Amino acid sequence: MRFLVPFLFGLTGFAVLVALGVWQLQRLDWKEGVIAQIEARITAAPVDLPPTPDQSADNFLPVRLDARVTGAPLRVLGAWRGGSGYRIVAPVETGGRRVLVDFGLVPLSASETTLAPGPYAIIGNLSWPDDVTSATPDPEGSTWFGRDVSAMADTLGTDPLMVVARTVTPSAGPQPLPVGVEGIPNSHLGYAIQWFGLALVWLGMTVFLLWRIRRRTL
Repeated sequence: MRFLVPFLFGLTGFAVLVALGVWQLQRLDWKEGVIAQIEARITAAPVDLPPTPDQSADNFLPVRLDARVTGAPLRVLGAWRGGSGYRIVAPVETGGRRVLVDFGLVPLSASETTLAPGPYAIIGNLSWPDDVTSATPDPEGSTWFGRDVSAMADTLGTDPLMVVARTVTPSAGPQPLPVGVEGIPNSHLGYAIQWFGLALVWLGMTVFLLWRIRRRTL
């Protein structure tokens, strides 16, 4: 009995921790499948801009636009995967509609940014970025600190739609930063390693405890 209770307690804890690690591996498989689906959607053949895009159904939808810039752009200051700088978001007219286009990145040294009116052939993805939090500062003139589609659309007088450019022909100047899967969190492998590591530690502590009990009984 002196051995049985610690043994069962240790075995139960070890089994629970291993089960949690296996569950995280299952979640990893699921998340990788989701990311693969999103990546396939992002890189699919572009289509014309839908008449009434829906955020839940059309996020990341590849689209093509023949557009002209119809106003001064906004500059979004931040650190992006392409480096620190300003993302240039401008109002464009396409097919009788006015929408937002994220043309890409210019360096911090760019004191002002202007875009030629075009026309441009743009291939990109519909996107509803989640850059803005409660800690995001308010805009300062044309400089913003996060892409807020609704607020930007109100400021520039466009439909609340944003296309993040993948290619712009001819080049408008900014370096396009296409939508990608790099920002989608996927920490399940790390969590699984942690649970399996804790399981090994638990097993080692159980073996050590049983050894100590055995020493006392000798």
